[in-house]
Amino acid sequence: MTWHLTSDLDEFEAAAGDFLRADPVRNTVLLTVVASLRASGAGAYSDVPPYFGWYADSETRAAFLRTPPMPVIVTDAPAGAMESLVAVLGGVLDGVPGLNGPSETVAAFAEAWHAATGRQPTVAADRRLYRLTELVPPRPMPAGGARPVGDADRDLLAGWFTGFAGDVGEAMPDAARAVDRRLRNGELLLWEADGVPVSLAGNTTPVAGVARVAPVYTPATLRGKGYAAAVTAAVSRRALDAGHEVILFTNLANPTSNALYQRLGYRGIGDWSLIELG
Repeated sequence: MTWHLTSDLDEFEAAAGDFLRADPVRNTVLLTVVASLRASGAGAYSDVPPYFGWYADSETRAAFLRTPPMPVIVTDAPAGAMESLVAVLGGVLDGVPGLNGPSETVAAFAEAWHAATGRQPTVAADRRLYRLTELVPPRPMPAGGARPVGDADRDLLAGWFTGFAGDVGEAMPDAARAVDRRLRNGELLLWEADGVPVSLAGNTTPVAGVARVAPVYTPATLRGKGYAAAVTAAVSRRALDAGHEVILFTNLANPTSNALYQRLGYRGIGDWSLIELG
């Protein structure tokens, strides 16, 4: 088996699309990024073109993609795949901040990276993937209600996207671009109390029957009032009523959010890690 690299989205989808859609829950991030690139073009995330790869013999066994300046995102992979990925990418990785994927795969990559370079990657975040089993609405429900966002909310949303990225330790190099993409797709809801936006949640445009809740954000001064639970339940209900499976990621360093999502009916199904390359 060997890795194949390309900057051509059509070539990547032809080679890896069936592999990704065979497990749309575990491959949710790659699928939604590919869908966004298909809908919005190569500049969906930045002005630097993305690139892709797949690991195959007679069939595809693993895949990755990168939308600069973000980290590489990788799928589950068989033994030996990460060692050869380090070798194949070589100098390309010098400008890459990290790698994100299933924890076992990421650990194998970190070991191979250290062996090849002598540099030790560091774990930047450990996350858990949750699947919604049966939605349990929050009780008591806070005052207010959910509404779709509009163009008039753009500046507010850009600030909240930046705040969310800071809370979870992720890069947000172009919040306005991210907001515009999500606005076009109708993916976001705001919770309003007394006519004032107090919390945000969204879900990705469904791919292969799966919608992923992200982001969920409440400004620090408004937390502890149940708004995040309410707007998460609202966006989850919207996806469920449309017939989709609903999932989300949480940072394991945040016990509050993990407990919240479990109260709403989400159950953990796997762990993911983000490493920074040393």
